[in-house]
Amino acid sequence: MSNPRPMHTAPNPPIQTARARLLDCFAAAIAAVDGREATRRALTRRPIEGPIWLYAIGKAAASMALGATETCGDACLGGLVVTKPGHADRTALAARGIECLFGGHPLPDQSSLDAGERLMAALDDIPSKATQLFLISGGASSLIDAPIQGIDLPELRRINAWLLSSGLPIEQINRVRKSISRIKGGGLLSRVGDRPLRALAISDVPGDDPSVIGSGPLSPEPDLGSRVLELPLPDWLGDRVRRGLAERGRSPARGPTIELIADIGTAMQAAAERASQLGLSVRLHPPPIQGDAAEQGRTLARTLIDAEPGLHIWGGETTVALPDTPGRGGRNQHLALAAAIALAGHPECLLLSAGTDGTDGPTEDAGALVDAWTLERAAVDGFDAESTLIAANSGQLLEASGDLIRTGPTDTNVMDLILGLKL
Repeated sequence: MSNPRPMHTAPNPPIQTARARLLDCFAAAIAAVDGREATRRALTRRPIEGPIWLYAIGKAAASMALGATETCGDACLGGLVVTKPGHADRTALAARGIECLFGGHPLPDQSSLDAGERLMAALDDIPSKATQLFLISGGASSLIDAPIQGIDLPELRRINAWLLSSGLPIEQINRVRKSISRIKGGGLLSRVGDRPLRALAISDVPGDDPSVIGSGPLSPEPDLGSRVLELPLPDWLGDRVRRGLAERGRSPARGPTIELIADIGTAMQAAAERASQLGLSVRLHPPPIQGDAAEQGRTLARTLIDAEPGLHIWGGETTVALPDTPGRGGRNQHLALAAAIALAGHPECLLLSAGTDGTDGPTEDAGALVDAWTLERAAVDGFDAESTLIAANSGQLLEASGDLIRTGPTDTNVMDLILGLKL
């Protein structure tokens, strides 16, 4: 993981040390929920008997697949991985007999539809005695899809773009996605049939509900219709939803058990343990943090200002209602900038907000680490924080201030981690 980018004016040495400690705690949290290790632990604890065929979907798909093949050895006959570009080593997977496809994210693209068709075909062709091992992680909703009849790719992208800018929480977004998909909301169960199945998941959703992770390809939602039709959707989208519900028909009453192998709580606990090793007092706040990112940024900053010295740890996933022409950024950068505005004049406080998957919105940055000098550094390049926040252009300001965090793909995805330190 790289440090935030060089600053125009560096804070004093104690703040530099504090920033390094926050990054250290964040790295410890990421390591604790590594997809490869979490999958290996789960399959070592309860091995699968007999031959295996695996399907891994999501941002952590490649690392989970490698963990599975390392544990199961020759029992793994092959499989399919669908993940985000840059999140897999195709050569390493091919050496283990695993096909790797890339889908679109955060908006689905033609490769997402191709991956959906390839997955359904693969489910029809696996050896009859093989256990189907599903490895699911966040991002699957966009990376793979098979929309209902009458929804082409431009329409699917329009729907997803509206959902991602709506400010709706992820569980509501994914209900809409389920209603117009042949894969989501338990849609794969008809292809799975009665063959043996095992499913492991890394949770990137509040409440760790398996039916929300990746829009629940193995998790039917019998009351989906009533729940999705009560949402505040525009007329054009409501029409697509009703048409999709009619085409999908009645859902099965239940699906298989989904085993959760990593979540935000695990990451938070690891950050707390590392902070204790560094001699910091720690306060763990129960997850999840939800709601508007800017409001949460201001609230968490005020909490930090009023707190006793030490590290505060939060986890969750906020939302941002975007303007018509948003700038650069993501929900973590948006939250961090709102916090930075409140922290100006409080040199004893710092706050880090970052996606555990290493990406924040449609950017290559994971998030940001801000302090009392963030706005001062950004002002050198002419940025006004309040107007930048309104324009959803936090990424450009935070790049100017040197506060962006870039990790690259992390091989996991357990929502967002927020660390606040008061000296």
